[in-house]
Parts: sequence; C-alpha cells; structure tokens
Amino acid sequence: MPPVISGFEHHRVPVADGVSLHTAVGGSGPPVVLLHGFPQTHLMWRHVAADLAVDHTVICPDLRGYGASDKPAETDGSVYAKRTMAADIVALARELGHERFALAGHDRGALVAFRAGLDHPETVTHLACLDVLPTLDMWEVMHGVTAAVGFHLYLMAQPPGLPERMIGAAPDDFFGHFLDIWTTDRAAVPDDVRAAYLAACREAVPSIVADYRASAGIDIEHDRADRDAGSTLRMPVGVLQQDWGAALGFDAAGLWRTWAPDLRHATVTCGHFMAEEAPDDIAKALRDLLAR
Repeated sequence: MPPVISGFEHHRVPVADGVSLHTAVGGSGPPVVLLHGFPQTHLMWRHVAADLAVDHTVICPDLRGYGASDKPAETDGSVYAKRTMAADIVALARELGHERFALAGHDRGALVAFRAGLDHPETVTHLACLDVLPTLDMWEVMHGVTAAVGFHLYLMAQPPGLPERMIGAAPDDFFGHFLDIWTTDRAAVPDDVRAAYLAACREAVPSIVADYRASAGIDIEHDRADRDAGSTLRMPVGVLQQDWGAALGFDAAGLWRTWAPDLRHATVTCGHFMAEEAPDDIAKALRDLLAR
C-alpha cells in the first residue's frame, strides 16, 4: 500500500473547469491549508498535518499538475501561473466549506501561497512560506556560478519540448537528485515515501515543467506588477529558510520584508525538506504564527 497521512480522509475536489485536486483532510477546528513543494506531494506534510489536526481542520492537496491531482495541458502560460494555482486553493477551501483559512506552503507550494496572499487577502488569515524567495526576487539574486545550485530553474524555463524530453529520459535520476542533495537527514524521507514521490513525478513531467516555466514568465509579470503597485501581504507572515542569503550574497529577511510588513523571519539548520526533517519545529512555528 502507498503511504498516507494517518487518520486523514481523501477526496477529489473540483476547483476549476476540468481540474480536480486530490486532497487529504483531517482533524477539526480552524482550517489550515498546507501546500507541498518539489519534487513531492501532499505526503511531505504527514507529520506536521497529524500534529495540527489535534485542534485544526488540516487540508493537504496535491497541487494542480502534481501527485494524483489533474494535470491540464499547458495551452498557455496562465494554466500553471501561480495566480491560477492560488485560485485553485481558494476554490478548494470553499468547496470544503471554508471561506477563510490559514495557509502554509513549502517550495513551489510557498510560491502558490504567496500569490494567494496577494490576490486573496480577505481569504488568507495567516501565511507561512518555507524555504523560498518570491519569484521575482529569486531570479534577481541568481547570478554567476552560484546560480548553478538552481540549474533546474533554467532548464525548465526553456520553451516546450527539450526540457520535457531530457527529464523524461531519466526521471528518477533527475527528481531523485534533489531528494538526495537537499536533505541533511536521509532517514527523513524513507524508502516508501521516496518511491511515492518518484512515481508521482515520473507521471507528471510535462506539468511540473510547465509549473516551473510559468515562474520564468507570467509569474514574474504578476510579481512585478504588484511590486510596482506597492502591493503587500496584509496578514501575519512567517518565513523559515535555510541560510541561502549568506551563501548567495543577499538579505533574505530584507527581501521578504518589502512584501510582508508583519513578518517574522527565521533561518533553520536542517535541510530543505524541513517539514520532514524537523516536523516538531515546523509545527511549533506554524502554531506560533496562528497565535498572532
């Protein structure tokens, strides 16, 4: 049997024309939506979700294009724009009976969460972003040979065709590479979970590439328009990151503060997959955020 979040029920929830999200739901109380990153699925939240479900309704979807959720064809950049994916999450919560909710995202899910916070401030009560910079800032700090750490960003930014063929030729090697190098504790992603991640990614190469391609195009346009307009996140925001700023030469907290006036920013000593490596710390950080 594939791994699951213990005690959670699974649903397919329609969120847009022809798009439903596979979603695990558990617990009861104020709603919290948890969005996964790359190259993962909702399973990355399994420990944190179980903790929060003691006194919250916890909603863990696979993002569009990932896991067991629908994977619409990339007919144009808007299909996998973070604006579109954020609208999915608002529709998902509404279908489950929640007009307002707290939102936390890791990696790609954090970019969706960031966009949801900007586009739907009346809906997102609290926002947590784990181990990312906003898309526009991310591209602006990547330069020189240090940008090699993000080679996948440049590969998947290319026009349709070549990146899909290259990644599709050896998907387990490609996606497994990040599972290996982005963790400091290999035991945090056990063999059955790793196998589930690889199987999900293997079946989603075109849509995963499309998600990244959007972040090299339409997502930048949306972020730039908001920055030019002086738009900011109105809710309490918590950001946890590895100390990439020290490695790549930027002030991560300063960049985030321009977007989030009510910000608490902290660095972590674990690897990128922090919800799996340090779930107790992440659950505590989210509870602290929800108390603000």
